[in-house]
Amino acid sequence: MGSQQLLLIIVGVIILAVAFAVGITMFKDQAAASNRDSLSNDLAYLSSKAQEFYRKPLALGGGQKSFDGITLLRLTTKPVNANGSFDVESAPITGNPASIVIVATGVETGNDGTNKVFMAVRVWPDSTAIEQARTN
Repeated sequence: MGSQQLLLIIVGVIILAVAFAVGITMFKDQAAASNRDSLSNDLAYLSSKAQEFYRKPLALGGGQKSFDGITLLRLTTKPVNANGSFDVESAPITGNPASIVIVATGVETGNDGTNKVFMAVRVWPDSTAIEQARTN
């Protein structure tokens, strides 16, 4: 074999190795993004259930214009699913709290490369917002 043929083989192997590494990185990024999207959908559902609890009268098992007494089990019977686990962060204080926070921990590794995907949504009686500072 000539030196030119060996050089072409080496360059081909290097190109394949780089393509393989890029493919694995893209797969991991897509898995995390997909998990993040799924958690976002689940949080939207749980947020709507929290707003329903807020509006429902006490006689029907609601909060009667308050988030007092809200727990994850009042929102869903499945606090863990294929996308991750969910929790109501710190139960609201007695009185008439303005909002609650629902958190989700995913099954995929997040952007930092070590911790799982994490999202939090703040729920008010009339709106919701993903807390961007608390996403991974």
